[in-house]
Amino acid sequence: MMRSLYAGVSGLQNHQIRMDVIGNNISNVNTTGFKKGRVNFHDMISQTLSGAARPTEEVGGVNPKQVGLGMTIASIDTIHTQGSLQTTGVMTDVAVQGEGFFILRKGDRSFYTRAGVFGLDEEGYLVNPANGLRVQGWRAETVNGQTFINTTGSLQDLIIPVGSKDPASATTEVFLACNLDKRLPEIPPGAGPETVREGTWVATYDIYDSFGNPHTLRIEFTKVVGEPNRWRATVTVDPDAETPTNTLVDVGETNNATNTFIIQFDNLGTIQSVEDEAGDVLDAGALQVQVGFDVPEATIPPGEAAVRQTFNLNLGQVGSVVDAVTQFAERSSTKVFRQNGYTMGYLEGFKIDQNGVITGVYSNGNNRPLGQIALATFVNPGGLEKEGETMFRVSLNSGDPNVGPPNFAGKGKLIAGALEMSNVDLAEAFTDMIVTQRGFQANSRTITTSDQMLQELLTLKR
Repeated sequence: MMRSLYAGVSGLQNHQIRMDVIGNNISNVNTTGFKKGRVNFHDMISQTLSGAARPTEEVGGVNPKQVGLGMTIASIDTIHTQGSLQTTGVMTDVAVQGEGFFILRKGDRSFYTRAGVFGLDEEGYLVNPANGLRVQGWRAETVNGQTFINTTGSLQDLIIPVGSKDPASATTEVFLACNLDKRLPEIPPGAGPETVREGTWVATYDIYDSFGNPHTLRIEFTKVVGEPNRWRATVTVDPDAETPTNTLVDVGETNNATNTFIIQFDNLGTIQSVEDEAGDVLDAGALQVQVGFDVPEATIPPGEAAVRQTFNLNLGQVGSVVDAVTQFAERSSTKVFRQNGYTMGYLEGFKIDQNGVITGVYSNGNNRPLGQIALATFVNPGGLEKEGETMFRVSLNSGDPNVGPPNFAGKGKLIAGALEMSNVDLAEAFTDMIVTQRGFQANSRTITTSDQMLQELLTLKR
């Protein structure tokens, strides 16, 4: 009977621990990124009254006789199932859909969490505002004017410099894709202004110098007399400026002293070649005309020398009708579909995509990557130790973190403007609470019943 008393005590103690875990789950039902716990029991060592005997020729085998000595806790598991997502509309809130943990750092210590409640501190660092721990990822790097993110490098504190400047950049490429109406009349030498106006098609577009000043690019197309598939293009920059910008075009190695070039089309309306007045011809691949002009002195800061700026005017691939200059019997159209210059701008906002890339939105219309959030996965996420504040740390049985970009190699994707809620199911928790309560009551009955039996034993002498 003493064994039953201690078995009941072990049941009471361990059901209390199970109730503690259930209570903690219920208390965190609305905790962002919380992962519920689960208690598993197993029986303790059993006392063997008699061992087993193997069968003989005369009798069969005998099973062992054992009396259990109670129960104990086998494990307290952390269940890392996906929690539901709740939209918040806050651009710095991020949820993980799938596997992975955000990485937060305090000095040299790293912590891992599913709670993506982030914000910006005074210096622009992306942090957990509850404790100031900085979110880890990779910052964007700019090399030779190209911005990229090296996800194979070391992790860094992510920073979003709101209000920072995006330097002005000069135009180096202009892409032209207009149509020249084959039906336009030829303009003979000495024609009057009205004839010139009716037979000329003009394309204009804004380009930028290295200071960010805008300039007007003007291209006039006129048919070459007697050659219906040839057009003469005249390029000027800032045609209305008081001081000429000395615009010159060049196709090949021989320097051209004019601002005109010739476009040759085939009978199907596709571009075939381009040549300048110096006789240089391009008739294969992507056709480019180099344009040079002087930045007007009025736009140059005091003390600076005059600036000669060049850019490539791209006319398209030979024989192509996609993003190329064409000649069809259709109304002429102006389409300068892209140029790569821009004025100075300020970072006004940012957005986070499913791959964790943070893209800055600048006032000059540029969108530039600023960094990328990193995720960590583990071979055994259940082996992580809870650190408090909805964070985990590496343990001896969790494995080392496998760090990489989101939405790649088994890692989940990120949902900006949303948070992952607790994965506690109240219906399941209340059911477990009822079962635990009944288990506790049953074990208490074991103790009281054993006590009554002992009392009966003591009264035998009466």
